[in-house]
Amino acid sequence: MPDTLNNAIPPVSGVTGTTVPRLKLAQLPTPLQPLDRLSSQLGGPRIWVKRDDLTGSVLSGNKVRKLEFNLAQALAEGCDTIISCGGIQSNHCRATALLCAQLGLKCHLVLRGSEPDVADGNLLLDRLAGAEISFYAAAKYQRELENILHSLQAQYHQQARKAFIIPTGASDAIGVWGYVEACAELKQDFAEHDISPRHIICATGSGGTQAGLSAGVLRHGVDAQVWGVNVCDDEAWFLNKVNCDLSDWEQRYQTGINLDSISVKVIDGYVGAGYAQAGPEIFNCMADLARLEGVVLDPVYTGKAFFGMLDQYNKGLFGDAGDIVFVHTGGVFGVFPQREQFKF
Repeated sequence: MPDTLNNAIPPVSGVTGTTVPRLKLAQLPTPLQPLDRLSSQLGGPRIWVKRDDLTGSVLSGNKVRKLEFNLAQALAEGCDTIISCGGIQSNHCRATALLCAQLGLKCHLVLRGSEPDVADGNLLLDRLAGAEISFYAAAKYQRELENILHSLQAQYHQQARKAFIIPTGASDAIGVWGYVEACAELKQDFAEHDISPRHIICATGSGGTQAGLSAGVLRHGVDAQVWGVNVCDDEAWFLNKVNCDLSDWEQRYQTGINLDSISVKVIDGYVGAGYAQAGPEIFNCMADLARLEGVVLDPVYTGKAFFGMLDQYNKGLFGDAGDIVFVHTGGVFGVFPQREQFKF
């Protein structure tokens, strides 16, 4: 078991002496970068980007912050195998596979969709990390996922292995801590740059990052509204999912936070044709930002969220005063399988 398991976060308020297991896996703190040229073009509130695409190299993205807690819990329970799930180009599954290799854990991924002829993007990295992969047709995956995961767990038990299940995106009560604690880092960023942002925006696909940020701004005294731009499903689904994750988090850890004081808001309308399906306006937005600021987004999460933020910015949702922070949750490897969508 790695020594870093003992690097727990400070005691959770409301439970004297209780600590939450945490591993030091992400490269932190990540930079807070102003998008000055973009802000100048828009002529309104200044836009900043929290570069959580820089939490690592192949381990980049928001999932690493969550997995610091999920994998620590697995090790604390004596597990030697991790089972997780997602789409074929899942950023979460890629990060999980690589971290399992780093920690000496077996990784078994359950992926939604048919196995492609060529492994590209995140799937290629899953393979390189040595993950065992099971592919399931989308309908079966959506219908039977819980049974599939628990059946695998039982199979490993029969092999005298102890398997720990991490859900989609590490978005559960444990994973919420990743972005609760990221808000302490954001608070330091804001002090260092002498800014007081009014809005924090992120892509939301499984809800855990938004849940953590929404609770974290309250827990750490950051006076800003968190908005999630949904990249699948709809506003109602995410309001329910985020609130359920927060309820599970509070029930498990008894932090004493008032859940009724947490403001959960979703910017809907930018899903397009569906999850991982982006229209030409998204690819154009990605290319424009890369040329203007040297920041690369992805078509599944951050591209949709950034485009939605800019559209609502122009429509006046965020007002005409106060800085705006976009949390770049990574996903660069998802660009390569969709390279043909760019029109250069």
